[in-house]
Amino acid sequence: MATSATPIESPAAEDVSSAMPASFDPSLCPTMEAVVCAEPEIQVVERVVERKVDRVIEVPVAKDKLVLGSEEIFTVEPGGVRLTALVDTGAATCSLSVLELTRFERDGSDWVRFKLEDGDEGHSEKIELPIKRHVRVARPGFDRQRRPIVDMSLTVGEVTHIVEVNLVERGEFEFPLLVGRNFLKDAAVVDVSRKLVQGKPKMPVISK
Repeated sequence: MATSATPIESPAAEDVSSAMPASFDPSLCPTMEAVVCAEPEIQVVERVVERKVDRVIEVPVAKDKLVLGSEEIFTVEPGGVRLTALVDTGAATCSLSVLELTRFERDGSDWVRFKLEDGDEGHSEKIELPIKRHVRVARPGFDRQRRPIVDMSLTVGEVTHIVEVNLVERGEFEFPLLVGRNFLKDAAVVDVSRKLVQGKPKMPVISK
């Protein structure tokens, strides 16, 4: 017949001490020493983040470029007319105020005829040019305008560029010529705090 196992209980502390012989000398036992575990060695790894820094080169703002004020005197060709212009970096193209703007046809192509008044001499020049294309211009408070665009030569200081100019018949504006980004791009910088930086323009020298 199987019998159930009886659990063995640990003797109590007083039972252990009572079980020791009377001749037991505690001083003969080795001295107990506290054991201190050494702290784990911590290895500090410095993470170096390498940053690629672009080289900074100081370049003068107006290096190799024409400096213009907010207002400059331009010579317009054809016609050789001098006009005080508003230099407007917000305008995409140059705009010219003319008188008696008339469209007509020549040899199957669209042309335009107009008069341009000289700001210095007080006389007007009659000019005829082929129309390159048309552009629609929207201005606050005005109806949309369909303006003809022609190629003209503009000179300021000693610099001459042939650029597209849109023509509009208007006489009430302070500046007959508005110079836009198509003249300024990659060629000039504008200092709006100054005026007439370049003085009167010099006509380009045409070699014969």
